Amino acid sequence: MEDLTERRIVVVTGASSGIGLAAAVNFACRGDQVVLVGRDPARLQAAAERVRETSGARPELFRADFAVLDDVRGLAERLRDAYDRIDVLANNAGAIALQPLTTVDGFELSIQANHLAPFLLTNLLADRVGRIVVTASGAHRFGALDPDLNKPLRGYRSMGAYGTSKQANILFAAEAARRWPHIPTHSFHPGVVRTRFANDSPMVAFGMRFLPFRSPEKGAETLVWLANQDPARLINGAYHYNRRPRRPYRKAADPRLAARL
Repeated sequence: MEDLTERRIVVVTGASSGIGLAAAVNFACRGDQVVLVGRDPARLQAAAERVRETSGARPELFRADFAVLDDVRGLAERLRDAYDRIDVLANNAGAIALQPLTTVDGFELSIQANHLAPFLLTNLLADRVGRIVVTASGAHRFGALDPDLNKPLRGYRSMGAYGTSKQANILFAAEAARRWPHIPTHSFHPGVVRTRFANDSPMVAFGMRFLPFRSPEKGAETLVWLANQDPARLINGAYHYNRRPRRPYRKAADPRLAARL
């Protein structure tokens, strides 16, 4: 087996396209051992080829569907079997649902795929993770988090449900930093990025016609920066945009709500 003692091991979820793939390429070009996590085997393989062609490095591939929590548990077990340590865990996988959808686990799809699944994965790997970076969004302003995580299914609005899951991402990063102070944890807003994500949502795609948008590479810059910065130069648990700490909306800055979540 390849000696990884001198190379960082970086796990990127949602790595099949968009920000995740752009970040994975960047990490691989820097010499990190990149681990790609995605749902679709064909797209995951295509992403691996992109990383290999660009960097010359061969990434490891792990398939998991974050809409199925048993998949997440299996992913954690396989990662634990494969690696004694994970230097960076980039919780980047995300989904937006145009209609109210309930997963096999009984949760609204957005809150499970965007928050509950990465929450579970992080907790199952926390004893061997060195740093956590969470892809959040400025869309957290539309969120209305409630301890009843299925509340978005009532009077469903896709951006409200998505915003709630992104609010949860920011609160989770802040609470993880408080509970695990030895693990630098940060969240960030990538900006409005033109990715495959928009293709799944006509509403988002329509909005992008009128909003300034970024390339996936530009959107991944803050993720890569947070993964590479000296933790002593960062505010643990903070939310970032354009490689700077930013104050999230008040609803995503409530420590009591974060602890309850």
